[in-house]
Amino acid sequence: MTGWVAVAGLGPGAEALVTPEVQAALAEATDVVGYIPYVARVVPRAGLVLHPSDNRVELERARLALDLAARGRRVVVVSSGDPGVFAMASALFEALEGRGETPEIRILPGITAMLAAAARIGAPLGHDFCAINLSDNLKPWALIEKRLRLAAEADFAMAFYNPRSKSRPEGFARALQILRECCGPERPICFARAVSTPDEAIRTVTLAEARPEMADMRSVVILGNSATRRVGPWVYTPRSAP
Repeated sequence: MTGWVAVAGLGPGAEALVTPEVQAALAEATDVVGYIPYVARVVPRAGLVLHPSDNRVELERARLALDLAARGRRVVVVSSGDPGVFAMASALFEALEGRGETPEIRILPGITAMLAAAARIGAPLGHDFCAINLSDNLKPWALIEKRLRLAAEADFAMAFYNPRSKSRPEGFARALQILRECCGPERPICFARAVSTPDEAIRTVTLAEARPEMADMRSVVILGNSATRRVGPWVYTPRSAP
């Protein structure tokens, strides 16, 4: 039996947003590897071995997947959203460096939270935008702050992943302060929590009204650029330059 690894995005939460390609890979898999809550989204069945692990062991998880594939197993590494956006695809290739024989590898795209949230909000990413992970687990806060200021100077719309955890609530408060300094108080900012699940909540305010407690680790936060505006309940960024 020839082993392979597929790194799959499970989308933002709703089963309807899991792509048919990902569903087919899961149906073929002998093993599913991933962060505990993502593996829990996979329905157990006979012949399928689940390998849940903690969130801070990405490289170990990737190495396990490659080792299983080398033994002829058919392995799906699951991520939420899209596996190439702050997720497991890059970890797999990092683990691949220096290894000998390479199994078949496929990266299966998914709907990332940023795009699912933007669709619920309207079209806040309708012009140039960037995505910034506000977690300082894998990079220093000084680098996050530099990127925030430069993105604001370039007048990008911005999507923020992992905005505020219980262990580091002060980071998002600092980010909001920087954004107010750089973008002014009236810029619209959208808080999208648990998009496509029963816990979904969408809220749009100005930067002046934004508070750190409006976000948590299930949230994606989207800040408009200088041209972003509201029409009825919707927020959109025109495709023409500001």
